[in-house]
Amino acid sequence: MANLLFDKYSYDVVVNDQSLRNYIFLNDLKYPNSYRRTSKKDFSKAKINIIERLENALMRGGTGGKIGGHVIRTKGRLQGKKLKVMHIIEDAFEQIHEKTNQNPLQVFIQAVENSAPIEDTTRVRYGGIISNIAVDISASRRLDYALRNISIATILASFGKKMTMRDALANELILASRNDPNGYAIKRRNEIERMARSAK
Repeated sequence: MANLLFDKYSYDVVVNDQSLRNYIFLNDLKYPNSYRRTSKKDFSKAKINIIERLENALMRGGTGGKIGGHVIRTKGRLQGKKLKVMHIIEDAFEQIHEKTNQNPLQVFIQAVENSAPIEDTTRVRYGGIISNIAVDISASRRLDYALRNISIATILASFGKKMTMRDALANELILASRNDPNGYAIKRRNEIERMARSAK
């Protein structure tokens, strides 16, 4: 019998984005944690459960740099605290289930698909002239972008405010799954793609 995520939610979900289908890995574990045993192998993160990749993205260190116009100095408050992050995700999924009455894993997959940009810009040098050109993004990098923007949105929404990380994560995933431009991850995707279009 297949396991349920957090002993509650089915892994029977649909991935509509063809390019992301090979990188969204959903092995049916109750509490996904691989201890990153295969970290030395090439492309090993493609075989890590997508929920564990979200956990890893949320365990950001506080760089003290500006993100979205805000200075974030979390001093790595969640660094290495995987169990704590796992419980934050579990609570957020419970909230999503209560608000939407859907499988929160399906909501999360839709949020990731909607948050992943298709085009980006890169700098190239022709002689002494440096210019930006539009390039397509690989599926692996698209997924990295989506997870990073969702985790940054969660940290920004809960940083120095009364909103908890659980509430911030649930809110961001619901907005992203609906392709709502008020969500940070969707804003960032639109901004990246707009810059790419202008560089063509």
